[in-house]
Amino acid sequence: MSANQRNIAIIAHVDHGKTTLVDQLFRQSGTFRDNQRIEERAMDSNDLEKERGITILAKCTSVEWNGTHINIVDTPGHADFGGEVERILSMVDGVILLVDSSEGAMPQTKFVTGKALALGLRPIVVVNKVDRPDERIQEVLDEVFDLFVSLDATDEQCDFPVLYASGRNGYCNEDPNLREGTLTPMFETIVRHVPAPEADFDGPFKFLVTLLDRDNFLGRVLTGKVQSGTVKVNQPIHALDNDGKIVETGRASKLLAFRGLERVPVEEARAGDIISIAGLTEATVSNTICDPSVTEPLHAQPIDPPTLSMRFAVNDSPMAGREGSKVTSRMIRDRLEREGESNVAIKITESADKDSFEVAGRGELQLGVLIETMRREGFELGISRPRVLYGEDENGKQTEPYETVMIDVDDEHAGTVVEKMATRKGEMTDMRPSGGGKTRITFSAPSRGLIGYHGEFLSDTRGTGIMNRLFEKYGPYKGRIEGRKNGVLISNGAGEANAYALGPLEERGILFVGVGTPLYEGMIIGENAKPDDLEVNPMKSKQLTNFRVSGKDDAIRLTPPKIMTLEQAIAYIDEDEMVEVTPKSIRLRKALLDPNERKKAGRKKQAA
Repeated sequence: MSANQRNIAIIAHVDHGKTTLVDQLFRQSGTFRDNQRIEERAMDSNDLEKERGITILAKCTSVEWNGTHINIVDTPGHADFGGEVERILSMVDGVILLVDSSEGAMPQTKFVTGKALALGLRPIVVVNKVDRPDERIQEVLDEVFDLFVSLDATDEQCDFPVLYASGRNGYCNEDPNLREGTLTPMFETIVRHVPAPEADFDGPFKFLVTLLDRDNFLGRVLTGKVQSGTVKVNQPIHALDNDGKIVETGRASKLLAFRGLERVPVEEARAGDIISIAGLTEATVSNTICDPSVTEPLHAQPIDPPTLSMRFAVNDSPMAGREGSKVTSRMIRDRLEREGESNVAIKITESADKDSFEVAGRGELQLGVLIETMRREGFELGISRPRVLYGEDENGKQTEPYETVMIDVDDEHAGTVVEKMATRKGEMTDMRPSGGGKTRITFSAPSRGLIGYHGEFLSDTRGTGIMNRLFEKYGPYKGRIEGRKNGVLISNGAGEANAYALGPLEERGILFVGVGTPLYEGMIIGENAKPDDLEVNPMKSKQLTNFRVSGKDDAIRLTPPKIMTLEQAIAYIDEDEMVEVTPKSIRLRKALLDPNERKKAGRKKQAA
């Protein structure tokens, strides 16, 4: 089996066409019947991936081509989901680096490529979307080469084969000027360039878990690559942690191999195969599953630590329990523990009051996706402002996470972006024209300063700027960073917002609610134009007499309210505020709803 097998991962930045290319590999290898109806971007299988057009979870698949079995791992392009990427690369023997013919090598590409090169994997570079009118193929190739050099690639890794492709149109060639054909050159290059898995058939069975998911019928399903030996259904196995301690003992009740998009049961698997095993209840990612005679675990890739945390609390607003079906702390705890099992980049700790949980992850996007998923499952939550996790250096001084921020903007907006990043303690490390009237600026900035900046950045660049972020290092603490400059408008009672009251409030700032929105005391209904918070009455109705009739209210013209997405709301709130998340609504509120309690807390803070 092994000589006719290739294991590869596809690395690409968000939106560079990786999942579309995998679709075409399926079609042209005959994985699908001609008349089989399949969705576009078949690998992005969950709802959130389809909506956002990004890959969140790593997935395995396979195609058969001329007698060679090619296992393909689709990796996420966002560094926020990097916990997936690092381990997956240990399953494969080669990588395809996919870069856009116009955008070139981006920071997230750098993150995954750096991990792949460090493992000694030899890349195949595919320049995708060559049919774009703004392609700059030669410059992009130079950028990729520079990237490899900066990541300390070996001479062998720098001598990479290059293919020019259009994933959407289903062709690739070794000649950059051809605009037709099939993906046959890609299959040939994979078989020729990627080595067959090194397999020790005679040794005892060993298998390193790199992915974990749950199945309603099979329970835990552990996916990884068989490093040595053979495993058969119902064979006794045990799981070892990184220190060699036995986690649990059991049997391989089910073995599953990947055939196209399906997982199919097989009777046995041999060294070099990528498979899934069911039958264990406690083993988790980075454990070694092996024959009971084995006592030495396989080396697992260490996971980068979480850099950001949020508090997930039980929803205690006056409207709690109206829209969601899962509202208790026990349900929230069980759901978060399940998430922590399968997603090793997330750490969960319970607070002393048992009503809230500190959830630490790699970035706002990763935690935002978790909240959105829970919301769709019927949960109600109160979410705090994200805060960074500090560290200490060897001298006991406080350190904080820094990120590399690469920004592409039109030349006219470059000054504004540099100024804004400076106020957020970002240091510019590079600035160069990227052609077409655009400038590419690179910063090293503390993660703390970037929370909530993305929305402001889009406003400053009229929606044309592109910002990419990547965890860089833990560096010295940068001191205080200015937060949000404006205060908020807070409802001083419960009821429904009406036009008569909202009309005059429009002059005070920007409203987040429209006519008929149910409100409660302490709920944030808008942004104040001034720095202070202001309590207002958005429910005040017109006093009617024989001379004052309600008909005049129909003439009030209100500006449409600013409706925030979940990520915008989380980025917007301040330290003393929360986001109330339910299956149907996203509301902003003060953590303390009672105005007297807020005043007390404010006085305490000043005294401190």
